[in-house]
Amino acid sequence: MDYPVIEVVPSLREKLLLHPVVILQAPPGAGKSTILPLQLLDEPWLENKKIIMLEPRRLAAKSVAERMAQIRKENTGDIVGYRVRFDTKVSRQTRIEVVTEGVLIRMLQFDNSLEGVGLLIFDEFHERSLQADLSLTLCLQAQSILRRDLKILIMSASIDSDSLSDALNGAPVVSSQGRQFPVEVSFVSQESDKPVSIRANLAIRKVLREQQGDILVFLPGAGEIRQVNELLLEEPVSASIHQLYGDLSFNQQQEAIVPRKDGGRKIVLATSIAETSLTIEGIRIVVDCGLSRVPRFDPRSGLTRLETIRVTNDSAEQRAGRAGRLGPGMCYRLWTRATQRNLVAHRKPEILEADLAPMMLELAQWGVKDMKELTWITHPPAGAVNQAIELLTELEALENSRITARGLKMLTLPTHPRIAHMLSLDIGTPADNLRSQALATDIAALLEERDPLKKEAGADLMLRVESLRRWRNGERSYADSFILERIERLAVHWRKLLSVMEDNSMPDHFACGRLLVAAYPERIAHHNERQSENYTLANGHVAKLPKHDPLLHEAGLCAAQVDSGLGEGKIFLAAPVSKEDLEISAKEQSVVRWDKTAGKVVGVREKRIGSLILKSEQLRDVPQH
Repeated sequence: MDYPVIEVVPSLREKLLLHPVVILQAPPGAGKSTILPLQLLDEPWLENKKIIMLEPRRLAAKSVAERMAQIRKENTGDIVGYRVRFDTKVSRQTRIEVVTEGVLIRMLQFDNSLEGVGLLIFDEFHERSLQADLSLTLCLQAQSILRRDLKILIMSASIDSDSLSDALNGAPVVSSQGRQFPVEVSFVSQESDKPVSIRANLAIRKVLREQQGDILVFLPGAGEIRQVNELLLEEPVSASIHQLYGDLSFNQQQEAIVPRKDGGRKIVLATSIAETSLTIEGIRIVVDCGLSRVPRFDPRSGLTRLETIRVTNDSAEQRAGRAGRLGPGMCYRLWTRATQRNLVAHRKPEILEADLAPMMLELAQWGVKDMKELTWITHPPAGAVNQAIELLTELEALENSRITARGLKMLTLPTHPRIAHMLSLDIGTPADNLRSQALATDIAALLEERDPLKKEAGADLMLRVESLRRWRNGERSYADSFILERIERLAVHWRKLLSVMEDNSMPDHFACGRLLVAAYPERIAHHNERQSENYTLANGHVAKLPKHDPLLHEAGLCAAQVDSGLGEGKIFLAAPVSKEDLEISAKEQSVVRWDKTAGKVVGVREKRIGSLILKSEQLRDVPQH
């Protein structure tokens, strides 16, 4: 096996024998993801225990596991297997498990000591996802308290290894130089305001005329990949076109990764998944659009969503390096030299700008009372921690910062606590509850995916549910069928997990709002005045619906997506809430205050939901001091 990482295996073995945590810095293509775990499998200190390797993406986890199984000439699920969200392929004999971040946290919560595991590998740690940081923090504590024999290997292509070593008590660093041929980089002379799909299409055709070899094109997401694919098919090119992103079948992914059997040219349209974990054979030219889709906390929805941003410098370098694996290569960057000089050096750790509610719920189950007792590579911001605790308390997942039975149930569902609270809601009779759960699975899938309707459709969530259910029935729908397919795949997983049947009937008028209240209790909204566009939310903010939105005649709403704005926000997605459901959510309390006009102390009994006052009546007997 002619992989550069083989040269550092003896040093790595020695360091892992003597130290609890070791850092490996190796460039993409060195073999660290697929070769190294196999090389370490029979180490004496491992004592036939398992190796668990963490990968940040599902596509990478499955592909890396498949590649290792191929090297061993075995089936995936034998010695090498994988676990990702809603998909597992392991057996009793599996000794290397490639898992995604959420899966590792579930494994830790089920067995704090990770009995039977001898080595944990954190691959592509430079991506610094929230779940990777949390997983490492929990593993470090488990190692120090329960498992002194557990080894941790942190691998990265482009991280400040010295700073990481300092944060981990001087963990030793092993470096692999890799194998890289020179790559000539070309920039555009001026920025273009044309859509990225059009710019990429023109660049690909230029490369086909001027260069030889297979082409790897970096695009921000699946939507842009499909658009470029369609543009290339309008005027056929002298190369086969392959798409590469997370939701494709494994066979489609493999077609993109391996060379063509007939030796013909190939164009691979890929997301940032192709930056590091996957090695795509035969690539000599890279076309980089300079954009990436990364997770960002979206205050509008209260969920973490993907946002399109400009790549950082380290990502751009990794992408260009893909052209220099087999020999000298070319990288065409669709931005100017001036833009290049202004690129941010490294991506920011997600923990600094993420919604920390999922992390705080995990830590509550772990039994953490003081955040300072844990080892953090980057400490979570105190404000975000407090905000997360407040939300979890409102969702009935925490009580006095301790996890509740409801919180434990929510943690069994692989999603954000808001959605988990909605999915675990019990409503009415068993028959009512089954209908409600079926609806909750559809809403969960709709909230986690992109909107299948255009903006002109209005803010009503019910329209999205109806479009999904009509589409499932084979009826005509004006929604985006590609997005509906993605939504339905998620809904199917939720129905299987909750053991509920598909329901394509039309829900009652207030059914969606009843469920949204469980996910967004602080976003229950009430009209300031009849027919007004403005609503006051339970959290005290004011937001409005677009003019002429059909929901404007509803006195009560629950907003699933709202932009807080500057002073006055906008509601993008909501559902009506009935007067009866508002009453159920309200709490009664007595308030005593000084009335300047009357010049005396007055008291009122209020029925309110947070800042919303639904009903108020004056008290007759008020204590004067």
